[in-house]
Amino acid sequence: MQLQGKVWGTTRSILQKPNFEVHRIEVKKGGFCSTHSHKYKFNAFFIEQGVLRVSVYQKDYDLRDDTILLEGDLTIVKPDLNHFFEALEDTICYEMYWTELNHSDIQRKNIGGVK
Repeated sequence: MQLQGKVWGTTRSILQKPNFEVHRIEVKKGGFCSTHSHKYKFNAFFIEQGVLRVSVYQKDYDLRDDTILLEGDLTIVKPDLNHFFEALEDTICYEMYWTELNHSDIQRKNIGGVK
C-alpha cells in the first residue's frame, strides 16, 4: 500500500477491510497528531519500537488520561472519545481500527408469537 506523509511522520496502510484496518506509523520524537475522535471506530496502538503517549479525553469526568506505551504495549481508545498521540522517542507503531456490532441493538415493535 502507499506510504503517506503526515506532519508528524508517515503512515502506511497494511490492511483495509470494511470493519478492520491496520496501519504502520512512524513518528519522530516530538511528533504528535491532531486531537480527534472516531464516531464508530475503536482505535488501538501497538508499539514495535520507541515510546508513545496516547492522551484520551474522557466524557465521564473532566480530565485527560495519558498512557505511556513502551515496546510491546497496547492501548485501546473507545469510539467517540477525543484523543491524540505524541512520540516521546522515535517510534514505530501499529495502529488498528475496527467496529463492533452491538448485539443488543434490536428495537422490538412487538413480542412475536404463533397464530
